[in-house]
Amino acid sequence: MDLVLNIADHYFFTPYVYPASWPEDEPVRQIIGLLVVTNLGAAVLYLVLGSLSFYFIFDHNLMKHPQFLPNQVRREIKYAMSSLPWISIPTVALFFAEVRGYSKLYDNVSDTPLGWPGLILSMVSFLFFTDMCIYWIHRFLHHRLIYKHFHKPHHVWKIPTPFASHAFHPVDGFLQGLPYHIYPFFFPLHKLLYLGLYVFVNVWTVSIHDGDYRVPRLLEKVINGSAHHTDHHLFFEYNYGQYFTLWDRLGGSYRHPSAFEGKGPHDCIRRLLVEDKHCNGTNGVNGHMDSSSKAHKQE
Repeated sequence: MDLVLNIADHYFFTPYVYPASWPEDEPVRQIIGLLVVTNLGAAVLYLVLGSLSFYFIFDHNLMKHPQFLPNQVRREIKYAMSSLPWISIPTVALFFAEVRGYSKLYDNVSDTPLGWPGLILSMVSFLFFTDMCIYWIHRFLHHRLIYKHFHKPHHVWKIPTPFASHAFHPVDGFLQGLPYHIYPFFFPLHKLLYLGLYVFVNVWTVSIHDGDYRVPRLLEKVINGSAHHTDHHLFFEYNYGQYFTLWDRLGGSYRHPSAFEGKGPHDCIRRLLVEDKHCNGTNGVNGHMDSSSKAHKQE
């Protein structure tokens, strides 16, 4: 994050905001700068990525689903934008530790003994490390004593849009983002790669809420895509993973997406249009009461 802060200092803060006499490495200034950069960056990434996905990828027919809420898109955006500033406060504390040199982030490939292979290895390990951590954090947030206080707001969106991707309670949002920020304190990671992975994480988070259920057939049981995550919203206690289905399989929480079996939200809408019958993401889709009823009881 020091790369972003240095650019902001050079092109904006020093010439236009702070006097030149205030050192750029002064802690208070760095904290203020990080708060501004983090909030602005998070809002821009969310709104730009969410808008692109909503207008060019998201199937707007999903808005006809019985469980799509009135004014849902506006409510998702409002909730996300009100949560992001609170999420940024503890996040900035971690960024500040990075900037002050407490992480294992490095500037040049030559700074690590593994060189370019180490760069590739760190990218792979980042994905698997964060996927593992998020699985267990996410599952913890579904505990009956925790869920209603922090994670329930995200499950209001049964048929999510890309704008639901960041619509979390601040505690929920920070905890699920924590693995991305603690990784460089445990493992070496190139600074530019870290920024690239940070953008990728936001792209992926939007993509699993975009309603585009297409996944290459060979990867359907490996990649945790939008179809998998939509079933998590509908059926509550399945598919907690972020990128892969590995930990859901190990933890006994994997559910093959209903969309791949002709029982997903799009199929529900087609039946509604053709048969004019009521169906939803709970017992209406499968014709019997299933585990999603537990979700409604908890909610």
